[in-house]
Amino acid sequence: MSSNVVKAAISSTRSRTGVIRSPKNSSLLICDMQEKFRKTIQYFPQIINTTNRIIDTARILNMVTLATEQYPKGLGPTVPELNLTDDVLRVPKTCFSMAVPEIIEKLDTNKEIQSVILCGIETQACILMTSLDLVDRGYEVHVVADAVSSRSMTERMFALERMRQSGVYVTTSESLILQLVRDAARPQFKEIQKLIGEVAMDTGLLTGVDENTS
Repeated sequence: MSSNVVKAAISSTRSRTGVIRSPKNSSLLICDMQEKFRKTIQYFPQIINTTNRIIDTARILNMVTLATEQYPKGLGPTVPELNLTDDVLRVPKTCFSMAVPEIIEKLDTNKEIQSVILCGIETQACILMTSLDLVDRGYEVHVVADAVSSRSMTERMFALERMRQSGVYVTTSESLILQLVRDAARPQFKEIQKLIGEVAMDTGLLTGVDENTS
């Protein structure tokens, strides 16, 4: 039986609430946070800041973290501000979805991974297509709303709605972090508490107004 069939079978027994049961059952995917997008993606510095909170949480909880770069030869490398360690796999790609063979292999070979957390850009392109592909493969997908953006807030808004229609869970960074920790008695909580103790940068993503046209 193929790995994706196994994942789909497992998914049928999961909670319909999309609860994240454990960090060991989750993987973090960072999508295309690259240099050439810096000037065109709205609230890019804020997205980096929020994504770093998730990256640091994943590191503390020993979660699998993977990243992609869209045509890095032309669009540049991942921005250096991201707290990605050298051991994080960075996969170059040309298709919009992150569900490329190298990423799928890492996810499917780890039988414990049921949930995938997505941060990055752009919401209506790579984030949307990755979400749909992973849902099709039986994964529970959680998109961090304050860690994804686009050139257009209209595109972002309707992309998030399109994902919800397909069973993707749209959440926020702090809500997600608390779901992963679950208990203040957890040994790593004090370290993670420092991350959520600082209020996340205001992304401005709730305005629904394109910054370039306002």
